[in-house]
Amino acid sequence: MPKHDDPTTELPGTGTGTTAAELRGTETGPTAAVAAPPPGPAQTGQAHAGPVQTGQAPAGRSSTGSAGPTGSAAPSAPTGPASAPTGSAAPAAPGYRAVFRVREFRVVFVAHLFSLLGVVVSELALTVLVYDLTRSPLLSSLTFALGFLPYLVGGTLLAGLTDRLPPRRILVVCDLVCAGCVALMVVPATPVALLLALRCAIAVVSPVFNGTRMATLADILGEGDLFVLGRSLLRIVSQSALLTGFAVGGVLLTVVPPRGALAVTAGTFLVSALLLRLGTVRRPARGSGAAGSGLSGTWAVLRNRRVRALMLMFWVPPLFAVVPEALAAPYADEIGVSTAALGLLMCALPVGTITGELLAGSFLSAAARSRIVLPLAVTGVLPYLLYAPEPGVPLAAAALFLAGATGAYTLGLDAWFVAAVPEEQRGRAMTLMTAGMMTVQGIGMAGAGIAAEFAPVHVVVAGTGVLGTVCLLAAAAELRAAGAAGETRAGRGGRRPKGETGLTGI
Repeated sequence: MPKHDDPTTELPGTGTGTTAAELRGTETGPTAAVAAPPPGPAQTGQAHAGPVQTGQAPAGRSSTGSAGPTGSAAPSAPTGPASAPTGSAAPAAPGYRAVFRVREFRVVFVAHLFSLLGVVVSELALTVLVYDLTRSPLLSSLTFALGFLPYLVGGTLLAGLTDRLPPRRILVVCDLVCAGCVALMVVPATPVALLLALRCAIAVVSPVFNGTRMATLADILGEGDLFVLGRSLLRIVSQSALLTGFAVGGVLLTVVPPRGALAVTAGTFLVSALLLRLGTVRRPARGSGAAGSGLSGTWAVLRNRRVRALMLMFWVPPLFAVVPEALAAPYADEIGVSTAALGLLMCALPVGTITGELLAGSFLSAAARSRIVLPLAVTGVLPYLLYAPEPGVPLAAAALFLAGATGAYTLGLDAWFVAAVPEEQRGRAMTLMTAGMMTVQGIGMAGAGIAAEFAPVHVVVAGTGVLGTVCLLAAAAELRAAGAAGETRAGRGGRRPKGETGLTGI
């Protein structure tokens, strides 16, 4: 992808070539920079220019400024015609509506809706189809497991593509690959083994698609509040899909057979590809490939201690958070409640997540979102301790809702991560991060099932609250240590390398 001063970054429909004025501007005018925070984690003192005209180079990363968990996001210039003086008092956060004012984001958002619909409905339809063909619960459930496991392969071996190829081409090709795989599933002669292989192929390209889209958001919206809120909106849509997507798929399967539903999802992938091709800007590849490919390139990213520590903070919480959902059906059976109560347990966690994200994105400033990262992250699975006395549905649902609401920490963590990763490695790093998140969820589900074979479900969930909190405290301690080490090196060397930001104050 281009540097911010590349003329090709002009966005369609924005009039003046508005590009990445980080997370903090509106189309109607300037917003002031955030007041200088106490020293803290992964933020640079960014000051991206607002509307970037052709040939105009915005200000880049500062090598000295930083923001932290107790501070605010990095200062950034607005998307309006003029920027406020650096160091002036920060106004209210721009809010979600400011994100939708960016035309290119609207295109990405709508494409995400279609792509997500395709993924959810195809998973449900394929599960039903495999069961109809084999009458095997094991093979039917395997179709869901195959949605997690190949992420590790795609995320590690293909992550380098996200920086070495033009991002729009990657996004469109990934959607076309998914459409092609689903189209082959529709063919009546396709055997079950090939159906599962095609499911794996979709899962392999998914982390490449997701990582590229995340890195592209930083080009479209900048690295500040607009990026954070844009990422939040995509997560909210994904969580909402857990509430509505399977319902839509279920209704669709009452009207058409499983292969017919798969044909519909092939169309949704094609629509997503068309939107991305026609509605997003063509940007050149961000990196030259010099960082290496495959595992060597992955290690080049993970060599940065701060990036590793931040990835841990993305990976550890979902490893434990999925346990109650994975065991919801056995728990409902354990306490003898109806399928309606099971539905409530399944919905409580995503509803809490959506609520937490909306409140944090709508009412908290960047500084406040930064301050709550570690407190919410390390206490995210503590509500699972409420399972210890084998509670009824209301208390269990409340515990899941509270645990989901702590997911608001991801808004501040997104800002730290995008500031910590060097721009030329951003696509690879984000692909690795998303691949890791999906992989650990699969591991968490499998581990929960194994543990529930030897202990009551409520004991497993409560134990997850204890073990998860210990692991999260360790991850937070590593993040603090990574920040302190980074500040020490910066102090001795006089200058921090690009992409390395301080984490003191964590």
